[in-house]
Order: sequence, then C-alpha cells, then structure tokens
Amino acid sequence: MNNYSFLPAKILLPKSNYEKWSVIACDQYTSEQKYWDEVEANVGDAPSTLRITLPEIYLEENDVPQRIEKINKTMTEYINSGVLEEHDNALMYIERESSCGIRHGIVGVIDLEDYDYHKGSHALIRATEQTVLERIPPRVKIRKDAVLELPHIMLLIDDPDCTVIEPLKGIKDGFKKAYDFDLMQGGGHITGYFTDEDTQKKIGEALNNLVKDKEDKLMFAVGDGNHSLATAKECYNLTKSPLARYALVEVVNIHDSSIEFEPIYRVLFGADCQKLLSDMKTALGDGYNGADAQIIEYVTNKTSGKMSVKPTSKLPVGTLQSYLDNYLKAHTEIKIDYIHGEDSVRELCKQDNTIGFIFKGMQKNELFDAIKSDGSLPRKTFSMGHAYDKRYYIECRKIK
Repeated sequence: MNNYSFLPAKILLPKSNYEKWSVIACDQYTSEQKYWDEVEANVGDAPSTLRITLPEIYLEENDVPQRIEKINKTMTEYINSGVLEEHDNALMYIERESSCGIRHGIVGVIDLEDYDYHKGSHALIRATEQTVLERIPPRVKIRKDAVLELPHIMLLIDDPDCTVIEPLKGIKDGFKKAYDFDLMQGGGHITGYFTDEDTQKKIGEALNNLVKDKEDKLMFAVGDGNHSLATAKECYNLTKSPLARYALVEVVNIHDSSIEFEPIYRVLFGADCQKLLSDMKTALGDGYNGADAQIIEYVTNKTSGKMSVKPTSKLPVGTLQSYLDNYLKAHTEIKIDYIHGEDSVRELCKQDNTIGFIFKGMQKNELFDAIKSDGSLPRKTFSMGHAYDKRYYIECRKIK
C-alpha cells in the first residue's frame, strides 16, 4: 500500500452481538471496581473481549497466572468455535461518538521494525511519553502466549490539512459496513467500514506526503496504549515471528475536532497526607509567585487547596511527577494511580489516607514539536478525552 508502516491486515470480527463483545480498554477504571462489576453483569455468558483481555485493575491479584491461562484458552475457543470471522486485506474506516464529537480513524497494522519507544529515537513511530520499563514484563506475560491481539493503541498523525482520514467521510457510503452499534457503559456509538483497495492506495500516498520533504520523519506518535505497543515490540524481539512483527492499531489525526487532550491526574493511596503535603510544599517552594509559577491543586477527605511552585519541568505534570517519583521510592507503602477526570479524583479522595493532585494539561498542538525536541514527555501526561471516550476492543488479529 505504501513505503511506510501502515498496512491492511487480516482482521477478525465477531459474527454477532457486538454490544456484549466490545469492552473498554484494559487500562481504564483501574481503581473503580464498580465499573468492571457492571461490565461483568452486562456481558454474562456471551462471547466478549472481557474474556480475552485482562483489565489492569486485576494485575496485582494472586490469580493472574490462572487468568492469563484462561484468556489464552478462550482465544483458541473463539477461533475454533466460529465466534470470529476473518476479513482479509482489511483497512477499516471508523467513526466513533465521543464527548467531543465524532472521532474519525483508520484501523490497520504497523510494522514494529519502524517503532522505537526509547527517548531520543528518530524512528518513524515513537512513544509520546516516558515508557516505564518495569511495566512491560507483566504485560509480556499476558501477550507472549496469546494467539490473538486486540488493539486499544491509538496513533496520532500531524495532518493539519486533513488529507489522510477526513476524505473518507465523503465516500464512506461506497464502503461495505462492518459494524454499527452502541458501546456499553456510556461509550457512545461506533460504526466501522471496510475500505476498498483504491482508497487504501490513496491513504498510503497521503501518509507518505506527510513526511516526504521533512528532515524529521516522525509520522506516528503514540496517543494511547504506549505500554501495550512497547509490549508488542518486546514480544516480537523475543520471537522475530512474521506475524508478531506487526501490531493492530487505530490511526487518528491530532487535528480532528473531536480530539481534546485531558490531563491525567495522580492519586496516592496509603499516604500520611499531611506529612506528604508538608514535605512537598517545602521541597517545591510553595508560595512562588514568578511569572512561570505552576499551580498544583491537592484534595483529601479533610482538606483541599492549591500550591504555587517554581517549575522543575516544562509542564506541571513533570514538576509533580519528578517529586513523586523520589517520594515513592522512599515510601514504598504508598501506591499511585493515574486517574482521568476531576470528579473521579475527588470521589477516590473521600477515602482515608488518600490524596489527589489536579493540574493544567498540555495543548494538543504542542505535542509533535515536543516529541521532536524533547524526545518524550513525562509518563501519563495526557489523555485523549475522558475515560469513556477511550478505545473499546472490537477488532482482533492472529499473532501466532
């Protein structure tokens, strides 16, 4: 299709009952058991991606090895029992309702040979945020023996003239429709189409033109699923299998009007909140009133307020995370989670010994230049929309 890394694939889709099949990405609602209990009740005994993924809320449970073994068996059962149907040479156009409007994307595979998550890389496909190496091995355990992959990875392109994806809106009625349904748990509506070969060729040419005359040929920046893509790369490095060389992703244009960057906030559990606040205010110089001052809001079940601190990083999240990284090393009893939405932070912080931090996020038009100049951002810097706007699992691909 093109000289670069985005290609059609053999995509597997369920034959029916998409409403129960499709569940939200595993890295969402990681501290909200109620959400996953509701998903469980909704799915029941129906075939579902809930049965072939591992929500990260369960990653620290004692039965993770048993869960992984069951996931792998269920994948094979779904293939052998005819739950899934294969669609060859598929590159899909997607329209997804979100809280900010209709998000437009294309689903295909990328070549992992052209992806590098290390800071300072000049690869065609790069991580946007710091990859936490300790987070990869647990995910490798989940993927290494799996026969299927399910993408919640979203890659961003910098296409201000809207030449790659947006033209598909006007010709979608000529495509074969793949699915059209409401996502569970308030996820909105989604419609998928199979593009034809002529359209695929035009997509490839338009992608090529984005970087054709540029010195820095950054084509794809990881918007969501950074650690999942890094895991795919490491599993490929282990086997060098032809199937494992590729990863199924959705590509979206950062200039799509529905794409809004939301900060990802921090919540700490098991903390002596007053001691932590006192130490932090001293270390960061609370009360700083320079023109470059950064505001960090804090909330517990007993108090709330704002700190005005001198920057140690370009973004407030960088200043905060740098401090928390050191603090958590010295206080291993404290656990941190990364939370979407102020309301969720405030709800979690009604618990004792829990403190949340809220701050201003980055603008989306700053992203590509930041990656080119700084290599990567602090981990969990931004989220594209709210938790319920995240990608749901629908498409699958064989990786063995």
